[in-house]
Amino acid sequence: MPDDAGVPSDEQAITALIHGYAERLDDGDLDGVAALFADATWRTPARAEPLRGAAAVRRAYDGVILYEGRPCTKHVLTNVTVEVAPDGKSARARSYFTVLQARPDLPLQPIICGRYHDAFARNATGWHFSDRWILPDLIGDLSRHLRA
Repeated sequence: MPDDAGVPSDEQAITALIHGYAERLDDGDLDGVAALFADATWRTPARAEPLRGAAAVRRAYDGVILYEGRPCTKHVLTNVTVEVAPDGKSARARSYFTVLQARPDLPLQPIICGRYHDAFARNATGWHFSDRWILPDLIGDLSRHLRA
């Protein structure tokens, strides 16, 4: 809950970053997605080495298929748990994601589900990602979402 001055709590600010990632991705703002990881690592089990920084992370999204600028997806985030370190300078979060997609030739359906394990750091401008580990658990038809 925001304090009396309307400032969001640490948990709210971190949750907003997690949600901001999904909103940017669903809107087709791949540069904005990458910018979230300017000072962070980004990992998936499919990559041997973590990616670091906005430019490297942006290249990871080159395979996303856009239709008139958007991927026609909706990320549904649940089970968000945020744990702020006692010193208030770092935090960890876990959440579940389900990605839905629909196209004229693809009925609405989940295409991938999994977990995000995130780490955050606070600097003079506020909270930012320091690491994202994307753990896919269930994979459906990604043929209209990602290039092979």
